[in-house]
Amino acid sequence: MLINLLLGFSTMLLCLFLQIFLLIMTIRYYLRHRLGAKGTSLFSNIVIFSVIMLMLSVGTLGQTSLWGLLFLTLGEFEVFATAFYHSAVNFGSLGYGDIVMSEQYRLLGALEAINGVLMIGISTAALSKPFKDILTANLHLDKGDEAL
Repeated sequence: MLINLLLGFSTMLLCLFLQIFLLIMTIRYYLRHRLGAKGTSLFSNIVIFSVIMLMLSVGTLGQTSLWGLLFLTLGEFEVFATAFYHSAVNFGSLGYGDIVMSEQYRLLGALEAINGVLMIGISTAALSKPFKDILTANLHLDKGDEAL
């Protein structure tokens, strides 16, 4: 069990570093393009928001890949595609159960699910401000209505 915790927490830290890096890149992109700025169209705001969402999604896929590589390295799966699929199911907390890891490493699946919930939560939080800015700018809300 100790080896699972060491491997799991190490992978979680790698995922956190990747998440922070992409979050910083996303914030820089957002600040350069200022969603909802005067004179920007709804279409351009949606494009900018979509780029932000895609950047965060790439981070999620990267983290899923890290877990998949760990599973492949440990010999849990023979091909990366299966390891990646299993990792995506864990990371997203779907828990299909159609592919099950060995008893020796199954704790890693639970650790990945915990990691996924936390990292997806960070991505969701990062999307909140740009989304609010689009709504505020395009619904022409005044200051009193911004409590949405």
